[in-house]
Amino acid sequence: MEKEKTFLGQPRGLSTLFFTEMWERFSYYGMRAILVYFMYDAVTNGGLGLPKGTAVAIMSIYGSLVYMSSIVGGWVSDRLLGSNKSVFYGGILIMFGHIVLATPLGIPALFVSMMLIVIGTGLLKSNVSGMVGHLYSKEDVRRDAGFSIFYMGINIGGLLAPIIVGILGQKVNYHLGFSIAAIGMFIGLVQYYVQGKTTLKTVATEPTNPLTAAEKKSFFRNIIIVLVVLAVIFGGAAAAGYLSVDFFINCISILGIFLPVYYFTKMLRSKDVTADEKKKVLAYIPLFLSAIVFWSLEEQGSSILALFAADRTQASLFGISIPASLYQTLNPLFVVLLTPVFVWLWTKLGDRQPRTEVKFAIGLILAGLSFVLLMFPSVMFGVDQRVSPLWLVFSFFIMIAGEMCLSPVGLSVTTKLAPKAFEAQTLAIWLLADASSQAINAQIARFYTPQTEGAYYGIVGGVAVVVGIILFMARKPIRKLIGNIH
Repeated sequence: MEKEKTFLGQPRGLSTLFFTEMWERFSYYGMRAILVYFMYDAVTNGGLGLPKGTAVAIMSIYGSLVYMSSIVGGWVSDRLLGSNKSVFYGGILIMFGHIVLATPLGIPALFVSMMLIVIGTGLLKSNVSGMVGHLYSKEDVRRDAGFSIFYMGINIGGLLAPIIVGILGQKVNYHLGFSIAAIGMFIGLVQYYVQGKTTLKTVATEPTNPLTAAEKKSFFRNIIIVLVVLAVIFGGAAAAGYLSVDFFINCISILGIFLPVYYFTKMLRSKDVTADEKKKVLAYIPLFLSAIVFWSLEEQGSSILALFAADRTQASLFGISIPASLYQTLNPLFVVLLTPVFVWLWTKLGDRQPRTEVKFAIGLILAGLSFVLLMFPSVMFGVDQRVSPLWLVFSFFIMIAGEMCLSPVGLSVTTKLAPKAFEAQTLAIWLLADASSQAINAQIARFYTPQTEGAYYGIVGGVAVVVGIILFMARKPIRKLIGNIH
């Protein structure tokens, strides 16, 4: 028999999806590395000239919308297009989003680009991981290794992006940086289309639960209703003179809080959820709220910490010049370095390793301490003096150590505690924690100024530490609700 062609011992389709996701993350993290600087930089320097507080709030809302759109992207795949087509169309929208951002059309281009990239990322990001799973049978022992390889593709893209896009964007021209991000997504699309014809021709080509004719009528009717409601809200705001960037930010912030409340209320009141399942939902709520607090701090790496990198750190380290955007490599770099360390640690501890709720508490406390650390530069040196970049490096290190305790087990516990009737929506609920955190960030980031820097880091970090301690103290009642799930 002819020997099967593989990619690092895995199905060849993994190669296609590996590089598609790598280039998508390259384009997204490249854009994200310079976007906040582009928004608040002076128009004479090629920026938009927005206030820093507004720029940071827009970054947070952007991230929130990306995670919210993943819910829609998963639904479109399941009911309309299938994952295969959803990933391709999503990549096209992302590429055009970066192209629009590369044009010198100012603030209108920013919001058109945001819309395209948000929808495109929702279609691609929520489906490409699912396609990896389709490459393996349930009995295939290569599955976990395959996902590990795929995960490395994400981090390779995240590592390369700030180095290439960030340096070109900050040192040469912002629009050149956005153009490189567009080219990266184009390369990913070409290899997905060409290579996928062979390696993915039978993978997730049809929706798993297509809409019936009656459901299609209802779907398009609901779309029209939603569009009318949006037109009334924003049209009314425009007529009353309230339509502004801040109005848009506040609307998304409200939505980010409303969606998880809606989901949990729906589950707890559903007749399809058993009494035992409701106990597990109640156990999941404090973990979900803790995740919101954690991601609120972690996601400020591309906004508040980006400002710290640009305004408060020295321009060089050990004699090497470092553009502010380059600090965005620290997150994926430490993920790559620390993942094998924590895998070894949990394996070594075996049954003695901390329970899920304790890991969450440790992750939260570490995240809080990473912010508390950044309180000291302003206390020790004032806010007018630039400090060593090592403050920021150590802050990122502590944060990612916390992420290793919380993020990998988050999705796992979400699926284990979810009611059977809501099993398909569990990933969406976990993603909503990140969406809600960034909706909150859009509001609290307004309090960050050079004068309030120390207090901001101390208070935000302190809140996370306190929440982590409370979660640890509540571990026994939470464990009682969880039962024997570990």
